[in-house]
Amino acid sequence: MVSNTRREFLHASIVGGTLAAGEAVGKEAEASAGEIPVKAGYDIAVVGAGTAGAIAAIQAGRLGLRTVLIEKNGMPGGTTTVAAVNFPGLFHAWGRQVIAGIGWELVSRAVAECGGQLPDFTVVPERHPQHQVRVNRAVYASLLCEALQQAGVSVLFHTIPAQVEEQEEGFLLTVCTKTGLETLRAGVVIDATGDANVVGLAGYPLVEHDTLQPGSLILTLAGYDFDALDKEHLRKVFQEAVEKGELTPEDDTFVRRNIVGFLAARGDNCTHVTNINGRTSTGRSEAELRSRTCLLHVYRFLRRQPGLEGLEIAFMAPECGIRETVTIQGEATITHEDYVSGRLWQDAVCYSFYPIDLHYARGGGIDTRPLQPGTVPTVPRGALVPKGSRRLLAAGRCLSSDREANSALRVQATCMACGQAAAVLAAQAVRENTGVMNVDMKGVYEILRQHRAIVPG
Repeated sequence: MVSNTRREFLHASIVGGTLAAGEAVGKEAEASAGEIPVKAGYDIAVVGAGTAGAIAAIQAGRLGLRTVLIEKNGMPGGTTTVAAVNFPGLFHAWGRQVIAGIGWELVSRAVAECGGQLPDFTVVPERHPQHQVRVNRAVYASLLCEALQQAGVSVLFHTIPAQVEEQEEGFLLTVCTKTGLETLRAGVVIDATGDANVVGLAGYPLVEHDTLQPGSLILTLAGYDFDALDKEHLRKVFQEAVEKGELTPEDDTFVRRNIVGFLAARGDNCTHVTNINGRTSTGRSEAELRSRTCLLHVYRFLRRQPGLEGLEIAFMAPECGIRETVTIQGEATITHEDYVSGRLWQDAVCYSFYPIDLHYARGGGIDTRPLQPGTVPTVPRGALVPKGSRRLLAAGRCLSSDREANSALRVQATCMACGQAAAVLAAQAVRENTGVMNVDMKGVYEILRQHRAIVPG
């Protein structure tokens, strides 16, 4: 585990300001905004329009704050839409709803728009996936776009953060657009990149582990009758192909060392891409290249097998889904013991509910440990606040937590709840002209409840 120390900053003027160089992940903040003119000013800037960020921006907009949402892709939704993990959860625990608010509003609307039905949440499921809610990716992304526009949020798609300069009154955020660099001013910044990219650029501590969970490339297979396949023959010839070098060990890992299970699920979420650092552009590029190369190898092999001559790849996600990169070093850190004991933090902003869910780093399996009956963990405000920061928040899977706790906290319903809570904290910091850790939590809870979020306690 590596913890990156906070570099010392020189609080400089907008024009000609510079930052002191230091040691951070990738040495990301060695230059300042320089002489790039400030194009616009906002109360809140949300970076990343994924499961946490889109919800955060909608909440900030609905509260009347001048809000900008910055996103690298061409649509919101992140893991749900672009990575195609379109079955968010878990919103319910032990027969009652524990996460609601804007995330639940839009997920349930996406189901209703398509004439679908929600699971019976009053029945405690045997396995947690039974309470995940499958949504149509296009409908959900479109609902997010509609909600963002209705909330008055300024949206910058195809844009990534390039540089962050912290000042007494907030931040100068330089972003890379398709036409060059632009600088924005924001009173509070919410890092919803999933990889703590903005926190790193600002020079705050990050925690990076030597072992990381694999990613997954979501896909859909078609063109065959699974029941008619000779499963034992497929297992045999697939392993023989790996042993002979016709397929690589990585191809075997890609299908989680279970080619029959891969075909039974018709692809779906049954792939593993191992040994990747999904936080960097280099690492993400490697994941995209390797996952699709493995898919092509497996596809070519399967189409030569009896009953699979008509195999089709009907769908492939636009990007590989990433489970784990870094976490922030927060004002509070959620440990495994905190999580499995259902600790109720004094300043808890939302619940979380999911089993400990560590995918083996070498691929092929999952360490799943369900929570004890009645246990519902919570997320404290401090887990969303980088240690030593004043007006910076991190919402999503990079919240401050150890590896085991994070394996459960990283899921979509929790990220949505954290995004909504982060937006309310940011809004109150702007309104009260104070730091995020100093805002009155009574006011935060009142606003969350007004917007139908469930406050722990």
